[in-house]
Amino acid sequence: MKQNSDIAKGDWIDQKLPSPVQPYLRLARVDRPIGIWLLAIPCWWGMGLACNLMNIFPSWDAAVLALIFLIGATLMRSAGCTWNDILDRHIDSKVSRTASRPLASGAISVARAIIFMGLLLLVSASILVTLNEFTRILATSSLILVAIYPAMKRITFWPQAFLGITFNWGVLVGFAAITGTLMPATFVLYAAAFFWTLGYDTIYAHQDKEDDALIGVMSTALKFGSTSKAWISGFYILAMTCFVLTGLLADLGPTYFLLLAVPAGLLTIQVYSVNLDDPKSCLLHFRANTQIGCWILAALVIGQLP
Repeated sequence: MKQNSDIAKGDWIDQKLPSPVQPYLRLARVDRPIGIWLLAIPCWWGMGLACNLMNIFPSWDAAVLALIFLIGATLMRSAGCTWNDILDRHIDSKVSRTASRPLASGAISVARAIIFMGLLLLVSASILVTLNEFTRILATSSLILVAIYPAMKRITFWPQAFLGITFNWGVLVGFAAITGTLMPATFVLYAAAFFWTLGYDTIYAHQDKEDDALIGVMSTALKFGSTSKAWISGFYILAMTCFVLTGLLADLGPTYFLLLAVPAGLLTIQVYSVNLDDPKSCLLHFRANTQIGCWILAALVIGQLP
């Protein structure tokens, strides 16, 4: 095994929390919040775009809604990880990075994991009552995507594309929560998020490419191989093009387009700097996408400025 476990021993979970609780928090990935941010940020993008199109400046209500989406992202990411690990427990046990995960290692039974996931979904459902009816329907429909996603690596070399479709559903939900509808600019922003995810998750997939090849799991990292950087560059170019088109459709001001230069530069540096044969480098550059997402959020929030 060439990679270390993705569970850090001796961290705050081990030091501060009772041992019976620890496996559940590991299962929910609360020790690795990167997924929460990458799920919440597209929701906030949708909100920012909606505020601009509706000519609404951020207010206390918007801050509360943003917090609701953060809580929802935390719960749904935890439920999604649990479902993923239930289905992938036999695969995870054969991959060095994931072999010590609670289900793969036997620290939690499948029955207990299902109960835990059910509780997470129940609390998530209670949050939906705060949103308008169209948004509730839209958010609930994402469960179909969440349920199907773990199977994609078994049937296609493009599971990262399906993750892009699933993980960025929040763009549509965040927009609809304010407007009660969807508009062309919303779908272009969703497309931008899709290509962004396709790029960064291909980088993430390179961590496991050797183990994946041995056990027969598919990914874009394996499909692209040595040409991965060219593909990732193409995905990021498409993403930035869609971000620009979003601004044009929403009639955003020059400030939006100027701020887009920062994430464009960061994505360029990411592609140039990442070593796709070094798992630590892949993880480092994958995590950097939270900063990129926040820059795009800033551009969307203040995009009305002249």
